[in-house]
Amino acid sequence: MAYDIQPTASHFIDGAYVEDQTGTPIPVICQVSEEQIALVHAATPAIIERALASAKRAQKDWAALTGTERGRILRRAADIIRDRNDDLSVLETNDTGKPLQETLVADATSAADALEYFGGIAGSLTGEHVQLGADFVYTRREPLGVCVGIGAWNYPTQIAAWKAAPALACGNSMVFKPSETTPLCALKVAEILHEAGAPAGIYNVVQGMGDVGHALVTDPRVAKVSLTGSVPTGRKVYAAAADGIRHVTMELGGKSPLVIFDDANLEDAVSGAILANFYSSGQVCSNGTRVFVQSGIKDAFLQRLTERLNDVKMGDPLDETVNFGPLVSQNQMEIVQGFIEKGLSEGARLVAGGERVGTKGYFLQPTVFADVTDDMTIARDEIFGPVLSVLDFDDEEDVLTRANATDFGLAAGVFTQDLTRAHRMAAAFEAGTCYINTYNLAPVEAPFGGSKLSGVGRENSKGAVDHYSEMKSVYVAMTPVEAPF
Repeated sequence: MAYDIQPTASHFIDGAYVEDQTGTPIPVICQVSEEQIALVHAATPAIIERALASAKRAQKDWAALTGTERGRILRRAADIIRDRNDDLSVLETNDTGKPLQETLVADATSAADALEYFGGIAGSLTGEHVQLGADFVYTRREPLGVCVGIGAWNYPTQIAAWKAAPALACGNSMVFKPSETTPLCALKVAEILHEAGAPAGIYNVVQGMGDVGHALVTDPRVAKVSLTGSVPTGRKVYAAAADGIRHVTMELGGKSPLVIFDDANLEDAVSGAILANFYSSGQVCSNGTRVFVQSGIKDAFLQRLTERLNDVKMGDPLDETVNFGPLVSQNQMEIVQGFIEKGLSEGARLVAGGERVGTKGYFLQPTVFADVTDDMTIARDEIFGPVLSVLDFDDEEDVLTRANATDFGLAAGVFTQDLTRAHRMAAAFEAGTCYINTYNLAPVEAPFGGSKLSGVGRENSKGAVDHYSEMKSVYVAMTPVEAPF
């Protein structure tokens, strides 16, 4: 497969590509051919030290710029990303296996949106004045310092920018570690930020597995950790960060409910279920994989969903007519196959799919189970693959109780023509991100994040600023100081 903008080394540190081949080799495997298409090396202790030292050195001068000056650089980077969207989308497709049809509109474009948004508000990040009689208090919004970002493999370009944009807008520097499964795209984000004018050291990328992440998270120079990943990984990172009382943002997994009432627009509800389960071949943390369908619409829903699956086209993800790609790795494909076997063995009814496609490449058919009960494994555990579970319900109060009966709380959705009921459901869902008559949209203007085990803090929107800065209060006395003695 051809590369238009292949990164030239494993790491990006202090404004330049850096290689150290003594680090553990990390092969990048094509999800279609199963052949190695690139190779990077994990960061050695020396590489980690260079990245952290660079970030620490550069941060003070970056913070000393005005917010408008920082914002100008972020907006310039957004423009460069948009200009190179086609090439960056090809790289994303090669990195993840996602169809080019999808990456052209959902990945680099989302990264550009984040850089543009936070670049636009960087100059408005101010404190406030509090008058107290003759005295007064003013507050200063100050950066945290060196931030560490740890990315997931499903949206490597987007996640790199979602963490970079608010961190840099607030005057921080960052060392970012992408997933070892998809190591390429974050390097281009770093390169473009530097090209746009970000000083050397402000945004560094290093490769590696859990040991590299642990070294970054526990370094005393690090003030903040932002992770996108699984709950088990989140537990480890949270515990490690807590030892140094570091600021933490975590966007973790989910087992989100999507509730479809009898009065829902059938075509919209089916579209929502497809977006909530089969976009990115089901590899989306916020997916609504527990699809509760009211009994009156169940048969029509299953029939129309099955018909729509006939429009699935698999194949080379660089072919823009392909709309359904492979899973990200052999390991992930086997995990999902294991869940499909569990669904069958526990008595769920297979309505569609369930099989691997071909003998080469990590392709699985979009899979639909019906007659799923709340206690089945496929209804309880996060699958992270193209498996949709339909659960029956009749009563609103009952379905709400069942929808919330999970340790996760990332997202939830409802389809209904009754807007009073829609808002009632959204208010009662125990989830950080809710949808009414749509699913899986994540505009940068809106906060995104989870409740319960699905996360801590929020990404995107003005709310992210609070997670990458802190307020300092300054009390100014205008009168003589009184003391008891």
